[in-house]
Amino acid sequence: MLASECFGSGPALVLVHGWGMNRGVWAPLRERLAARWQVTSIELPGHGDSPAETAAGCGEDWADALLAAAPPRAVWLGWSLGGQLSLLAARRAPQRVAALVLAATTPRFVRGPDWPTAMATDTFDAFAAQLGAAPTRTLDRFLALQVRGADAANETLRTLRAAIRERPAPDPVALQCGLRLLLDNDLRTDLADLAVPALWLFGGRDALVPAGASTAVQGLMPGAQVETIAAAGHAPFLSHPDACLEQLERFVDACYGL
Repeated sequence: MLASECFGSGPALVLVHGWGMNRGVWAPLRERLAARWQVTSIELPGHGDSPAETAAGCGEDWADALLAAAPPRAVWLGWSLGGQLSLLAARRAPQRVAALVLAATTPRFVRGPDWPTAMATDTFDAFAAQLGAAPTRTLDRFLALQVRGADAANETLRTLRAAIRERPAPDPVALQCGLRLLLDNDLRTDLADLAVPALWLFGGRDALVPAGASTAVQGLMPGAQVETIAAAGHAPFLSHPDACLEQLERFVDACYGL
């Protein structure tokens, strides 16, 4: 069973962090989230306190593990890889997912002939190779990429680094598995048929998920709500918490009819 933490009271909200991180990344938002929702913050396989042996397998296996640790029905907020896995969970068990909030998420992380608004595959491959040789340094480089060019970059980077330090280090096998998921996942064909309300939050200065992906997502999922925080990078809920929480509260309240 994946490790999780529950806090707050109100409608159910699930938090799923991104690659290489842990539930500590939500700490700056904890009090504000707890005041409105009953939160279940789940750590990905091999991240934080979640057992490393759960890291083997495909994206569907990770999504099933998340579903096993989640409440019977909730709004899911996923960040980056956590957003992709939340999409997979909604596809596999739509009755369990009341709505999706997808922060700095893209249905396909790497470029393809018909998907230009993404990371170049050779850049991604080089990053994966560096991870094998120097995992700690590579993870820190990844954190720096998340804030590059964004407002409040230094403060956001300090928050991300603190989250890494304060929880158990991610398992190297889990990091490699997570990168493979980011390379292999292509969820574009799933979006049109996904009968779950969705809010996508993009950063206008995201160095990992180009802002142009927002337009592509609107075309793939016409019924979704898509918002871009112009000065944010890959961690908009940390650099611009007020803007993100305002969007989150409005969207979740509407989903629960509040």
